[in-house]
This record gives sequence, structure tokens and C-alpha cells, in this order.
Amino acid sequence: MKAEVPIGIFSIAAMANIARMTFVGFDGNVCAAGAKSAGVANADAGTGNMFPVSPLRVRLVIAGGAVAVGAAVDSDASGYAVTHNSGVINGYALDAAGALGDVIRIV
Repeated sequence: MKAEVPIGIFSIAAMANIARMTFVGFDGNVCAAGAKSAGVANADAGTGNMFPVSPLRVRLVIAGGAVAVGAAVDSDASGYAVTHNSGVINGYALDAAGALGDVIRIV
């Protein structure tokens, strides 16, 4: 079982449907590919609803494909963690992901 260590949780209004364990943009939308995230969603949220976001520490996030341990990760267009290619680094993988949908810890 993987555990997370959230700190500094804050609420933000969802501007779109948001899935738990995905990167969230500062504007309340799913984080754009390669963009800096405000944090990781702690809960699912429908458009217009407030939801908790954790910006710091060890976080659980859904992988968008294979990710190696220690790899720098950024967001893809779905808010999933993918191996950094361009844009802003949003963390480093503490676990390996073998495929889309695997849950990994990032720091």
C-alpha cells in the first residue's frame, strides 16, 4: 500500500470535472500538459464545486504511462503524471509506473 503525506491543503473551485489524484491548475481546471500545477486533487469534484488540493510533500498521483523511479514528472493534458519532456517539473517519482492508470507517489 502506498501512503501520502499531504500538507498545506487548500480549497479551490472546480472549473471542470476534476478527478482525484490528478494535477490541478491554478485556475481550477485540469492541469495543462507541461504546465505548473497548483497541486494534486484530494477528491473528485464536479464543475463549480469546491475541492481540496495538496500542493506539497509526498502525493499520490495517477500515471499517464510508464514512469521510472526518480524520474522528473510533469502533467499531461489529462492531469496525469508523465515523465518530464518539456514544460515545468511538478515532482519526482518515488515509485515506478508500468502503464497508464498506475498510482505512484511523487515528491
